[in-house]
Amino acid sequence: MPDIVVLPVGVVRSSLTDPREAPRQPDEGAPASRIELTPAAAVAAADLRPGDRVIVLTWLDRADRETLRVRPRDDPDRAEVGVFSTRSSHRPNPIGLHEVTITEVTAGVITVGALEALDGTPVLDIKPVLTDVARR
Repeated sequence: MPDIVVLPVGVVRSSLTDPREAPRQPDEGAPASRIELTPAAAVAAADLRPGDRVIVLTWLDRADRETLRVRPRDDPDRAEVGVFSTRSSHRPNPIGLHEVTITEVTAGVITVGALEALDGTPVLDIKPVLTDVARR
C-alpha cells in the first residue's frame, strides 16, 4: 500500500495534559478547548458558527501504535478485545473522533465545548455533523 501523508490543520489547546487523568469520553468531565488553526487552514473555518456541531478528527500522538487488543476501559475484569471494537486511543492508526459543539469562532481559533483531547494534540480535519435539515 502507498504511504499516506496527512498534514495537521491545527492543534488542540486544552487544560488536559496527562493522559492518565483525561476523561475517556466528553461527558465524563472533558473541558472546553480551543482549536488553533494553521494560517493556511484558517480560511476553511470562515463559515462555522457558534452552535454548529462538528466532528474533529485528531491524531492521538501519544498513543501506542503497536496495541491490537485491550481490556475495555482498562478494566481487568473484562475480556480482551480487538481495538477496532473499542474507542481506545491505542491502535495502529490513532485517529481520534470527537463530536463537539462550537461555542466561539475568532480569527484562526475555534472554541468548542467538552473535548477529551490532550493539549497539543494535532487536528487532522473538521467536518460538520450532517442532519436531515442541513446537508453541506
